[in-house]
Amino acid sequence: MTVPISGLPFPALRRWPALLQSTLCSALLIVSMQSQVLAQPMARADVVEALDPDRLAQQAGNLPRIHSLLISHQGERILEQYYSGRTATQPANMKSASKSVISALIGIAIDKGYINSVDESVATFFPSFIHPQSPEIWQTLTIRDLLTMQAGLQSTSGRNYGRWVVSENWVDTALSQPFVSEPGSDMIYSTGSTHILSAIITEATGVSTREFAQQHLASPLGFRMAYWSQDPQGVFFGGNDMEITPRQMLAFGELYLNNGQYNNTQVVSEAWVENSHQSHAVSPRGQGRFYGYGWWLREMAGMLVPLAWGYGGQLIVVVEEYDLVIVTTSDSTPGSGRSSHLRQLYDFVENNILAVLQADRATMR
Repeated sequence: MTVPISGLPFPALRRWPALLQSTLCSALLIVSMQSQVLAQPMARADVVEALDPDRLAQQAGNLPRIHSLLISHQGERILEQYYSGRTATQPANMKSASKSVISALIGIAIDKGYINSVDESVATFFPSFIHPQSPEIWQTLTIRDLLTMQAGLQSTSGRNYGRWVVSENWVDTALSQPFVSEPGSDMIYSTGSTHILSAIITEATGVSTREFAQQHLASPLGFRMAYWSQDPQGVFFGGNDMEITPRQMLAFGELYLNNGQYNNTQVVSEAWVENSHQSHAVSPRGQGRFYGYGWWLREMAGMLVPLAWGYGGQLIVVVEEYDLVIVTTSDSTPGSGRSSHLRQLYDFVENNILAVLQADRATMR
């Protein structure tokens, strides 16, 4: 659920220990949700009038690295625009937005009984592995810790990413990272954590993560999986390099907007969607950013908005308050303008879409 956060003392939380920050943040969000009477959903005609899709499409074209912008309202596309020669049929590399897809697959595997729960020990799936430095701490690591980026293992992202992806065994290398904090405490963003989840899906189900994704997620959403890279042992990359089209990204966002249902089929449980879009960890990457189960939650236009984020500007933004899903794809290659483009992209979504709807709704009350 998209949660209004106006008036909540989030800046003060940054002085608290990470685990207490997360607990208090979640409690404040629940109180906020219970204390508010949400306005009636906006009619599509009002949303379209407020946003002016033609104007939005033109404004987005000024962003330096954008490839596509799609917006749906209650499952119907109200804007679909492609840039820089991109087309609707070309898959986009979701980059780290695929972490949200891995989270969905874990939820489905739990729903279907392949995995007991998020509190199941990771060691259950790797019985022959012994952590080289901290075997006792290793036994306490859970699936929940991996989902929320609270594994405590040293990150394999950022400056460590290159060394990790040239290793001979990505799963063992990720599992063997030293524990730099207790599992379940600090948020440490790490693609290795999500890759371990991909390996767990394969171990638990007896089929590849891609095959499981095709059968239980992609097929119900009406598409075929495209390119998805694998590690040296053949485990599909958990948390990067998954390619699907922007329309398919939109369908995935609509699945979460509709509490796990798509075309009257319950693809993932409503409880999993709710837990995925709750704050479980406070991000060290900036004020107003939190993490659920493979989804970021970001303060935007006075709301805490769930989004799947990928390197370079691949976004799936789920705005339950307005029955809206927003998808952007962008040039995902490194470049000097990448960081500035991402900042402009976030500003565009917040100021040109969300703030406009907030202001329009305010005038209707």
